[in-house]
Parts: sequence; structure tokens; C-alpha cells
Amino acid sequence: MSEAIEVNGLDVQLGNYRALSDVSFSARQGDTVAILGPNGAGKSVLIKAILGLIPAAAGEVRLFGRLASEVPPEWIGYVPQLKTLDRSFPATTCDLVVSGRRRSWPGRITTREHETAARMLAIVGAGHLCHKPLGWLSGGELERVYLARALIREPRLLLLDEPATGIDIVGEDDMYCYIEGYQKRSDAVVLMVTHDWLAARHHASQALLLNRRVVSFGKPETALTDKSMREAFGHVGHRHAPCPEVPYV
Repeated sequence: MSEAIEVNGLDVQLGNYRALSDVSFSARQGDTVAILGPNGAGKSVLIKAILGLIPAAAGEVRLFGRLASEVPPEWIGYVPQLKTLDRSFPATTCDLVVSGRRRSWPGRITTREHETAARMLAIVGAGHLCHKPLGWLSGGELERVYLARALIREPRLLLLDEPATGIDIVGEDDMYCYIEGYQKRSDAVVLMVTHDWLAARHHASQALLLNRRVVSFGKPETALTDKSMREAFGHVGHRHAPCPEVPYV
């Protein structure tokens, strides 16, 4: 089986700051790659570089045997970490989902588009939200809607930047089940930025531990060891101890 994603020697420079240095990894169709690392490690930068939203200073990204810039946009679904949507805009959830297929905001959606959007929302457990105004959505509901928006083109590659943000623990489990369900039906490859080590160990086939460079990459049980965690974070886990006394002002 050929590689679906090949990242080779990727460097990303943001002004005077080297955000990524010599990052290389690969994944095959059907893989789920969890991307982990401390704040500022370049996780979101990596996703945006794969998408071509941030230029590479060196190296290359190949998707399905092509340069990333040559891949049809409908092959890729993306859920960003930050949703810059103006939620006061007078539109419905279905309008937002349809915009993922059109790649522009729909002035009016067709009956077929409405049916497709409703079906995608149902897949992610949000079928009841189709006619709900965007401004009425909770953070967790918005995450599900953005996932439906990413899936509406039935992508071969799904890029998720912290998809469980704002979702409670039950909803988080559901979210991972929806992603796994889509992946099994489509054989898509999934790249998922997460801070949840347990989710990475349970739901990912590969783990990429990043701190501006690759600290470790491989199966979660071999990539996410105490040694690699110390190298990336400077410690392992969290040991709760009495907080130092701070004068109350």
C-alpha cells in the first residue's frame, strides 16, 4: 500500500521564529495519526503547512503520491482549532455545513444540498441542529457541526485540530466514534491534533510527538513512552502537590 501522506524534511519559518525543523513522517490510508506536544510545539502549524495555508521554508509534503498543491481540494476535510465564524450572522447550521461543499457561503441551498447536510449532521449526532441559528450553538455543538462540514465532501484526508474542544467527556467519546465510523467506511487517513494522551493511545494507530521537531513517531505504545514524554515536555504526567502560599491581594 502506498503512502497517503509523506512529509519530508519540513521546515517552517514564522518571521524570525523557526516553528518546525526537519519534520518527517508518513501515513497510509486507514491510519489515524495523533499529533501531540506541548504548547508552541508547532502542531497547528504542521496541519496548516500540510494544507498549504503556511508556506514551507524547506522540505515537501506529498499527498496520495502528488505534491500537496496538486491535490484536488475535495479530497481534504479540515476542522480548525479556532472558529472565526461570526456567530451573529443570520444563518442556520445547514448553511454552514453546505459551505464546506461549495467552499463559499451559500446564498440559497438546494433541496439536495439540504438533505446532504442533514445526513452529515445526523452522522455526527447533530441531526436535530439542522435548522438551528448559528448563534444558538454551544461550543460542543459547533465542533460537531464543523466536523459535518468537513465530511460533506467525503474527503480522503481528514485534518482535525483539537476536535474535542468544548465537548464534555461523553460527547468527546461520541466524537471519536463518529470519526472512526467515517474512517472505516471511507478508508480515509486522519491527522488529529490532541492534548489527550489517553485518546491518542486508544484511538490512533500512529502517534507523532512533536516539539518543533519530531521527538518520536510510531505506534502509540512505542512513541509515547516516559522517555519521549520527558524529552518533549520536560516531565511525565502531573504530580499534584500543595501549592506554594501566595499573598492574597
